[in-house]
Amino acid sequence: MSESNGCPCGSGVLLDDCCGCYITGSPALSADHLMRSRYTAYVMKNEAYLLATWHASTRPLQLDLDADATHWLGLKLINYQLQDDNHALVEFVARYKIAGRAHRLHEVSQFVLEHGRWFYLDGVLR
Repeated sequence: MSESNGCPCGSGVLLDDCCGCYITGSPALSADHLMRSRYTAYVMKNEAYLLATWHASTRPLQLDLDADATHWLGLKLINYQLQDDNHALVEFVARYKIAGRAHRLHEVSQFVLEHGRWFYLDGVLR
């Protein structure tokens, strides 16, 4: 990953010092860090990371991101709520374009901590 690029998650930090460290193997420190890194993985079309950070009980077999024409524009975290030691909610809005048309994805995502690692469980669209 390039040291000169800002992180796609919008943190204002260099990619390698932000989501890049999680994508290359360090466990996310919290569910909101995992949320940001998963957004960055969608931008980078990193299917392996997305599947690895998706809880086994809800993980799809594949995502086929190579065929995905989505152009991600930005991420805004609205709320982060630690429910207990092993569960968290992250509300976010992700903006994107498909075929030149703008869209918003507003979701409240559930995360679970297992064996010292956070995983995306599922989400509810708003």
